[in-house]
Amino acid sequence: MSKYGVLVMGPAGAGKSTFCTALITHLHNNRRSCFYVNLDPAAEEFAHEPDLDIKDLISLEDVMEDMGLGPNGGLIYCFEFLLENLDFLTEALDPLTEEYLIIIDMPGQIELYTHIPILPALVKHLTRTGALDVNLCAAYLLEATFVVDRAKFFAGTLSAMSAMIMLEVPHVNILSKMDLVKGQIAKRDLKRFVDPDTTLLDDEPGAEEDDGQGVAGDPQTLMKGNSFKRLNRAVAGLIDSFSMVSYLRLEVQDEDSVGAILSYIDDAIQYHEAQEPKEPNDAIEVDEADD
Repeated sequence: MSKYGVLVMGPAGAGKSTFCTALITHLHNNRRSCFYVNLDPAAEEFAHEPDLDIKDLISLEDVMEDMGLGPNGGLIYCFEFLLENLDFLTEALDPLTEEYLIIIDMPGQIELYTHIPILPALVKHLTRTGALDVNLCAAYLLEATFVVDRAKFFAGTLSAMSAMIMLEVPHVNILSKMDLVKGQIAKRDLKRFVDPDTTLLDDEPGAEEDDGQGVAGDPQTLMKGNSFKRLNRAVAGLIDSFSMVSYLRLEVQDEDSVGAILSYIDDAIQYHEAQEPKEPNDAIEVDEADD
């Protein structure tokens, strides 16, 4: 029996846990079942208590203390340990029926989504090629405030594209925290970031050519120089040439916005296609009673 799930990813501070909370609340309000999995071994506070928490298997705090590792090294160790103990996931997820949406909340270290093959191994176990047969899609969140800095926006978009290529599952990219950019950027301009291309760099604020002045080695000087601009254009050109990344806009306090994102997730995992049509018996009984 197929299962359905969404892997919520993105850099630290993108609002992943907040989105998971809003998604769970929306599902509950619409009488849909969900199963919340926390795979962030450093997370401590939850608006909705996870149904499965990686900290019951291993915690980042214990790893850092016992192994003498830093936060990033400790996180990688936690996921390597998880991959050696996948029964922890299998035993919890295997009994779930197709009515559930499995929401998997991931940590924010982007190393996991770029060049380390940990997540592809995890996804393989979860999906049809593995043991659990989950129809899985990834939701990659990027904070909307990144649009104010074009270089930062394209760096985040490159990370999203890297995750898409590595994981090889249906993918939904989301600009989160849209409320934070209201008044900072016009709606007309904001639409251009939904399908990013190199033209965004042509009219970037402060995009005048570097005059060669500045203090050698100063980070502010380097980030305004022509070499940095050429790098940004190369990154933007790479993203444009693949034409893989487009964004949905999320206002997490807006129920309609959360519902719209959920509809895209449902389409990506083909959730509704597997649901049994409901017989209109109740309606018939009501009509007969009225007669």
